[in-house]
Amino acid sequence: MEITKKEKVPALSENALLRYLTFSALYFAQGIPNGLLWYALPAWMAMNGKTPAEIGSFVAIIAIPWSFKIVVAPFMDRFTFLPMGRRKPWILFGQLGLVVNFITLAIVKDPLSHLSILMFLGFMSSLASIFQDISVDSLAIDILPVDQQARANGLMWGSKVLGTSATVAITSWLINHYGYLLSMMAFAVIVMAIMLLPLLLKERPGEKRLPWSQGKASPKTQEMQLHSWRVIFKSLFRAFILPMSLIMGVAAFSQAVGRGLIDAILPVFTVQELGWTDAFYSRVFASSALVAGVLGMFVGGAMIDIFGKIRMMTIYAASLIALLLGMTFLSQFWTNNYFVIGFFVAFYVLDVFITISIFAIAMQLSWKRIAATQFTLYMAIANVGLSVGPYIMGLLKTYFSWQIVFMTYLLFMAVVLVTMRFMNFEKHKKDMEEIETKYV
Repeated sequence: MEITKKEKVPALSENALLRYLTFSALYFAQGIPNGLLWYALPAWMAMNGKTPAEIGSFVAIIAIPWSFKIVVAPFMDRFTFLPMGRRKPWILFGQLGLVVNFITLAIVKDPLSHLSILMFLGFMSSLASIFQDISVDSLAIDILPVDQQARANGLMWGSKVLGTSATVAITSWLINHYGYLLSMMAFAVIVMAIMLLPLLLKERPGEKRLPWSQGKASPKTQEMQLHSWRVIFKSLFRAFILPMSLIMGVAAFSQAVGRGLIDAILPVFTVQELGWTDAFYSRVFASSALVAGVLGMFVGGAMIDIFGKIRMMTIYAASLIALLLGMTFLSQFWTNNYFVIGFFVAFYVLDVFITISIFAIAMQLSWKRIAATQFTLYMAIANVGLSVGPYIMGLLKTYFSWQIVFMTYLLFMAVVLVTMRFMNFEKHKKDMEEIETKYV
């Protein structure tokens, strides 16, 4: 009781505004390495005469750690330091890893002549990013009330887009005006500043703020924590074979295949069919993504909160189907840049909105005991879909017209619409309660 009286700042579990602020800031921090490693540094390398093979190798290397997420997530569910919170230690670990890697990147002399070192540090930065990514998502599942998950996901996803866009926009300017070293140090300082939020805040009342502070593990986290690999994987199996979990897996995969398909279509379609330059395509894409991110923050999540996850996901899927039908059957307007730019903006706004819906539904379906593992499994399924989409595009374009390729997207959105008709949160809640009673 004495510890509680001394609390001047509420814990995250006690204050909605603090949760929204913290999750938005942490997702903005995720956007920094995303923008730097995937877009800004490859563009800087290209501008300085590096070959496509060298740049491709760099991107391939930094992508490898993201395939480790499904391996890392159970480890994070199994091990933690509960007196500081169930997820906070891992968030700090990931954030600290990013700071250290950015500082190390900064002190590499003549990095363009030492690409192997640049690749290694990029790999390590991506590795730190996955720890931060999984732990923040898991914390959101642990402490966000169900009725706040959609709004929080909108703010989080939009903040990540803003972080990515801002990083891409300023990296070249920073390097040209202040040099490579100070540019990397600037990103290290920004991430370090954001790290103060999880460092100084608590997940739940009574926990330690720092390892040497007063406090103890919350009874709630002790109740949720699992201490056996066997129990974790059995729990994952029992939770994932529930009907709603399987339906969600199908919906997430199908939506991601469609997104991957359109992502692969648009650069080829606009440059080869419409005669756009790659620079013009990049500007249109970046602007559309930025608009989508901002609207996702303030509109996408709020709409889901007001009207419900399943209803809005159904509306978004139906709207995407209508949009692609329009794009397919109004091919006479493809030569009008404003028409195609309008399609870009509309598609990416709706895609961000439906992605927020998927994240919110996946969070609600995830069992808090294994939140890191189960939510990451949904994301891994979606990532497979993102890879399948471009492959399908390559096959289709070999034999069919652009109209047919665009219409293929409708099949995947139709699957999403059908799966939503069978989604029932109340049934899933009862099934989860039965698992809790039988096996825990």
